[in-house]
Amino acid sequence: MGDVSRYVPEAAGLPDSRISSWPGWRGRTREWELLAGLIRAARAGRGGVLLVEGQPGVGKSRMLDVAATAAEEAGLDVARGVADELTQLIPLAPLLSALGESSRTLSRRDNANLPDPTDHRLLLLEHLQEPLERRVAQGPLVLTLDDLHWADPMTLLALRSITRDLASYPLIWVLARTSGSGDVPRLNRLFDVLEHDGATRIRLQALEERAVADVVTDVLGAAPDPDVLGLAALADGNPFLLVDLLEKLKSEGVFQVADGHARMVPARLPQARVVTQERLEGVSARTRHLLQGAAVLGRSFSVKDLAEMLGESTSGLLPMLEEAMSAGIIEAAGDELAFRHDLLWQAVVGTIPAPVRQALHRDAGDMLLKRGGSAVPAAAHLIHGAGRGDASALLGLDQAAREVLRSSPQTAADLAQRALELSDLADPEWHNRAATAVDALTAIGRLPEAADLARAALSRAPPAQAPRLRCALAYILLLSGRPADAVAEAESLLTQREISDDLRGIAEWAVFWGLICLNDFGKGRLRAGAVLADRERHSDAAVVGALLLLARFAIVDGRVADSFAHLQEALQIADGGTVEAIQRPYARLLLSLNYRAMRQFEAADIAIQAAEEEIKALGLTVLAAQPALFRSVLRLAAGRLDDAAAEAQAGLMIADELGTQGFVRVGVSMLALIAMRRGDIEAAVHHIERYHSIHAAPGMLFGSVWERWVIAAVTEAQGDPEQAMDILHAIYTDKEERRWALITTPLMAAWMTRLALATANRPYAQTIVDTAESLAKNNPDFPVIATTAAHARGILHKDPGALASTADQPEPWARASGAEDLGVLLAATPGASAREQAIKSLDQALDGYLCIGALRDAARVRARLRALGVRRRHWDQSQRPAFGWDSLTDTERAVAGLIARGLTNRQAAARMFLSPHTVSTHLRRIFAKLDIASRVELACIVADESPAMLRDS
Repeated sequence: MGDVSRYVPEAAGLPDSRISSWPGWRGRTREWELLAGLIRAARAGRGGVLLVEGQPGVGKSRMLDVAATAAEEAGLDVARGVADELTQLIPLAPLLSALGESSRTLSRRDNANLPDPTDHRLLLLEHLQEPLERRVAQGPLVLTLDDLHWADPMTLLALRSITRDLASYPLIWVLARTSGSGDVPRLNRLFDVLEHDGATRIRLQALEERAVADVVTDVLGAAPDPDVLGLAALADGNPFLLVDLLEKLKSEGVFQVADGHARMVPARLPQARVVTQERLEGVSARTRHLLQGAAVLGRSFSVKDLAEMLGESTSGLLPMLEEAMSAGIIEAAGDELAFRHDLLWQAVVGTIPAPVRQALHRDAGDMLLKRGGSAVPAAAHLIHGAGRGDASALLGLDQAAREVLRSSPQTAADLAQRALELSDLADPEWHNRAATAVDALTAIGRLPEAADLARAALSRAPPAQAPRLRCALAYILLLSGRPADAVAEAESLLTQREISDDLRGIAEWAVFWGLICLNDFGKGRLRAGAVLADRERHSDAAVVGALLLLARFAIVDGRVADSFAHLQEALQIADGGTVEAIQRPYARLLLSLNYRAMRQFEAADIAIQAAEEEIKALGLTVLAAQPALFRSVLRLAAGRLDDAAAEAQAGLMIADELGTQGFVRVGVSMLALIAMRRGDIEAAVHHIERYHSIHAAPGMLFGSVWERWVIAAVTEAQGDPEQAMDILHAIYTDKEERRWALITTPLMAAWMTRLALATANRPYAQTIVDTAESLAKNNPDFPVIATTAAHARGILHKDPGALASTADQPEPWARASGAEDLGVLLAATPGASAREQAIKSLDQALDGYLCIGALRDAARVRARLRALGVRRRHWDQSQRPAFGWDSLTDTERAVAGLIARGLTNRQAAARMFLSPHTVSTHLRRIFAKLDIASRVELACIVADESPAMLRDS
């Protein structure tokens, strides 16, 4: 195919007519070199993102056009999409059209009146990403998206997610937007994030004088004289306006060409933008009216829609359409017609008085509503054309909001809130409208607004509509970290007799969820006991809620086997009955927490994978970040710090993208602990500062105990053990919190004992040891608890036998910690034999810490060895290098092997019980460590370094 640099317009052999019709490549040498580089990279198996922005007419769209042509001529697959003002309410419209996919607005019409947490954004992204990944796995693809300032929220979310997840593929994104088109914060953030991730950003500027002269030469076929250049300067370097001006004046005979030079024939000097307006004024009145109707339908429009809107037959429009096309105002665009440029479209829109434009939008919306089907296209007009109290238009907005509620809640919120603005309080649909807005605001994380609106609606809701709003408010309060208020709201609702079984189930579940968050043992046990004693009178949701609460409280009581039994029974009912969607994955995540606490890592992984599949299938956005965060804790327990960090980052990305900010705190606390283990205290402190800056409810399945321990550990690492003790005061003094902490985070037993002794608080240390031993005695079937108790007891009572028994712990860091504690104890024991044993034990601790990358702990052990007169050089130990094949973790090598064998990210994720997000995170790390940028390069390295990995098992 030759060098791709030939595919810039000048070298690609494009016809002269094409170059003269679009001279935007003039003065764009740097931009085209960047684009050509990306096309070359794609052919070599690499991906990339190019961001293009600039003022209207500066050449963005043409740049995308020629990029697509150059890619096609280079043999690459190409997909092209464009956003539009009137499609910005349709989720993923530009991406779906680019990929030839049909719109999948996944509405839950049967449950449209229930405030359930179902959110189909995850499914929409799945439906989009899966075929795109399959397609790009077959070969390089260039995907261009224009006019992203009109893009819907789901498109922006998809771009943020998919560009990262598919970064390892030969996929080139060329994304363009018009700058100065109004403040679009979400789009600004997207471009900033993509640039931070490595995207190339081009800000197209006005053409320089030399480029303007070249454009004039292209259009007029002769070198311009100074007077012609002076006239061209009126276009201010805007390529579209410049060409438009030159072609218009050329057709009017303003220029004279002789002897290879172009000069002006004496004539008035028009303003460049006036020339664009003159195109409109040069057509007949009937054609201007047709163009005004067309402009209301959008930059592109259907001839059928235009004819129906104007009350004309298609044949009756032909003379006017022909005149408009001859004047260069509109052109054919696939199955539709389109204005030749945004500036022309905007110029036509500007000729329509605001009241007339509003009325035309209203007519267009009414026309589309009468056709039936989706109300979303009509809503794009109604949102501009509806007036206050316009009942039929408001019903159309209501229908559209309900349609997109589960697929694009941001759009639903915009529609519902606009409908509320136009509604009279006496409107019988006001309360349903408010309820839809509440659900949408809740889904996108705008909880204070959702709660305020729910309360306002409740203050004047008729009795029949109040229960739904109360359920929604209880759910909002739970997400806001206010479980006591949520329980009160749900309990108040349950006192009413006339509520549906569905709403009663939701309210009962809210009560149990709230009691779990509150750790209200007394009230929770009474309520759970009452439900289980009379199951026939209660819904499956209530029974499952009671069992989950008892499972949680069984851990607090120190009865691990009972907790497992309650969870297994809850899952049996949930899998076979009708319960709230959130309960099944919630139960599986609790089950994984138990398995992880008992150090049954494989079983925990399986439970997390099952929960993740259900979260995705059921559309439970509120839990979407949890699987990655649970895996992060699991990988940390297994001593795989890099993998733990990758999972935490993946969880953070999901939580940030979907607005579930409570889980951002969990991810940040994980990164703080990992940074501390690695010895980067500054980074750990930075993460803790970020943690405190996030105003959100705590992660609902981790609770505050884990996060408090991380904060205390970082505080102690900074040299302030007294402050660390204060942070953990409630755990030292409250038996329920203490039992929960020591079972769910076994490392805390030895660590808190050591901390208490370091601050001369032996009674607190004794309390921890007594609790750990009591837990071990009451749970003989779980030996890991006994080992944990032995470690704490060995520290408190200076018992070498107890500390030696920790060598069999399944958690690598705990084993190294036990060996270190034993070494410290023996080092303080007189005698040569004790010293030799101390050195041996400390060497074991050093090897254990280094093996998992716990560099801070390793440094501390080296210092202890130096105190014994033994020096262990850093390079004497088997440390992993920072770069190259040997720098890869076991997980990274496994990912590399699967990708090198041709598996997609999604297939590799399924094989490894990971999420595709996490696989993509691992690939970014692998590429950085190996200094590569393509899967092809990765396959070559795997073939060289470990050819056995290429053989499928």
